[in-house]
Amino acid sequence: MTQVSSKPGTTSTTNGNHAAAAQSQAQGKRALPGPELWHSAAHSTDKPIVYVNGRMVPKREAMVNVYDHGLLYGDGVFEGIRVYKGKIFKCMRHIERLWRCAEAIRMKVPISKEEMVDIQRACIEANNLTDGYIRLLVTRGVGTLGLDPRRCPTPGVICIADQISLFPPDMYEKGMRVVVANRPKTPIACLDPRIKSLNYLNNILAKCEAIDYGCHEVVMLNTDGYVTEGSGDNIFVVKGGKLYTPPPEDGMLEGITREFVIKQLCKDCGVKCLEKRMRLEDVLDGDEVFLTGSAAEIISVTQIDQHDGKKITREVRISDGEGPITKKLRARFREIVTSDHVPED
Repeated sequence: MTQVSSKPGTTSTTNGNHAAAAQSQAQGKRALPGPELWHSAAHSTDKPIVYVNGRMVPKREAMVNVYDHGLLYGDGVFEGIRVYKGKIFKCMRHIERLWRCAEAIRMKVPISKEEMVDIQRACIEANNLTDGYIRLLVTRGVGTLGLDPRRCPTPGVICIADQISLFPPDMYEKGMRVVVANRPKTPIACLDPRIKSLNYLNNILAKCEAIDYGCHEVVMLNTDGYVTEGSGDNIFVVKGGKLYTPPPEDGMLEGITREFVIKQLCKDCGVKCLEKRMRLEDVLDGDEVFLTGSAAEIISVTQIDQHDGKKITREVRISDGEGPITKKLRARFREIVTSDHVPED
């Protein structure tokens, strides 16, 4: 079993392997663990098999050093990626965003984009996945108990290929009730929500508001009162046959599924989509509302409530079940991801 270091700044076994992998990359070699390391792990009944800093290990051995700043400070970035029919959906768009977010927090990913894709494919194969979900993380790496990122010489890389189910299946046809979060979105000037960082407390605390009132999701506003997104999903509003979604400048993650809806699904379905700044009343006045995300895919919102921290103060019914445009877009999405041509670009 991998041992966790007991001294600050000392690299664990897994980080040592990953540092060696990074060095191999610099010498023009592959950073993937050799087949002898992961084929044996693949026979373990302790699934999933997880890639951790250069090694493929069973779930119970998938550990990080306690001095990794990803654990200590949420210092790192991540991606949530869908696997359909063995293909990595919009793989390169996820990889590009991962690299962009790493650059935004002044962190250099220690392996190449091609090697990162290979790691995902190795995890898919090791876990015999046809349809599933990948969580890809790059941590700041092992350092000291101080904040200084210069004391973290080698970022960590983790890849988990497993299953995920956020919402009950019948909710995709019936739609979901959400609440408006009283907690505002973190302002761009403080921590740009377009950076998909390991620090998700703003989203988690908003999610707690949903849980308090028996919901799965929230609508989050920025400090100026404009609609941004959910705790883990982007938001769309249908009005008069057109589709509207908040602009990234109002403070939200530029979702890969959001982009796919705008650039591909709307085109295929003949729906016009516009980015537009929206107040809460614009959303409440919509004919249909739906959320998008890699894990959530596309799901209708049929009721939006407001609360004062003690009780629900307002209930607004948007629609009775999934609306026609939402249904059309979701049907086209499912048609694509269940086809033999799942896009990996």
